[in-house]
Amino acid sequence: MKLWQKGYEIDGKIEAFCAGKDPQLDISLVEYDCIASKAHAKALWKAKLLTKKEFSDLITGLNEIIGLHSKGKFPIGQKDEDCHTAIENYLTKKFGDCGKKIHAARSRNDQVLTALRLYEKAQLREIMLMVENYELALKKAIGKYGRIEMPGYTHMQKAMPTTVSMWLGSFIDSAKDNKIALSAVLGQIDQSPLGTAAGFGIPILKIDRSSIAMELGFAKLQQNPMYAQLSRGKFEASIIQALLQVLFDINKLASDLMLFSMQEFRYVTIPRELCSGSSIMPQKKNPDCLELLRASYHSVVGEQMKVQGIICNLISGYNRDVQLTKEPVMVAIETAKSCLEVMALVVSSITINKKACRKAMSRELYATEEAYKLVKRGIPFREAYRQIAKKY
Repeated sequence: MKLWQKGYEIDGKIEAFCAGKDPQLDISLVEYDCIASKAHAKALWKAKLLTKKEFSDLITGLNEIIGLHSKGKFPIGQKDEDCHTAIENYLTKKFGDCGKKIHAARSRNDQVLTALRLYEKAQLREIMLMVENYELALKKAIGKYGRIEMPGYTHMQKAMPTTVSMWLGSFIDSAKDNKIALSAVLGQIDQSPLGTAAGFGIPILKIDRSSIAMELGFAKLQQNPMYAQLSRGKFEASIIQALLQVLFDINKLASDLMLFSMQEFRYVTIPRELCSGSSIMPQKKNPDCLELLRASYHSVVGEQMKVQGIICNLISGYNRDVQLTKEPVMVAIETAKSCLEVMALVVSSITINKKACRKAMSRELYATEEAYKLVKRGIPFREAYRQIAKKY
């Protein structure tokens, strides 16, 4: 039975269309909805809206669901619409009226928001750890190869000398800033919407929203119920934007590695275990994973545009449109995680060819240094610049 059902059957095609991909996507939210529901049940018991026995039964049932879910044995069917309905249906089937009581003092709106926010917080923390692992891979590569000199490029032409340490170290510095961005968005979304219901609060019934928020590990409450609904999609767009900072770096490093591993450069060797082949050309060892890492940034830009497009022009209050912001943020999160894992593996596996790098250190790379030697002798920089330019 659906949470909104009133005694009549909805057209099957409309039912399937409105549920969309939620039955599949919500597999990721089952545990978080159960965690939120346990805290909510506790608040209902404290408010004397549940007996101690009812509260105990609900906690038992929710723990059972978490256990079943961990074993892949808690299916969400099309008739359920989403995990939230499936969970309540399980509790009602097992405990009767007790299961029907758990939805008091909340709407599916704030229920969805709470589970999604708990999921997002957990995923952001995991991604921050993965960024640190990626940083560690870069540091280890610098430890092995950092002193090797190599050409630096501007306008895709040789410019000035640099080192492997400076090249890979730039990505470490950027990763540190990316963690600041991820931490900032984590702080932004760390607000409990539970108890805001459909965006207008809970009439008559009084529950302790602050204690629920504290139990769930939220830093604060979303005080204005309408803002809870306004933040849906807005927070997801912020999350994706922070993830794009991570993926931008991965995109650029992938481009560098592909360029520098070309036979024309050979600064970098990517082991064959990380490459695929051609179905026609026997000699090929293709860095497909790097190409996909490069493309993933653009793919997630598309997910961000979906969210921003969906949430603009909606009037205040809940609109069903925002259901479609769930998949883009989940896709962006999973893409960022897989890209960080693969790039850390690639960086840990590459070899820097000292001989090829040294061979590439041609005379023109030192033109600026030559000009500065003249400056040290008292020649104005602009004159020194012109003198050296004539040699090239």
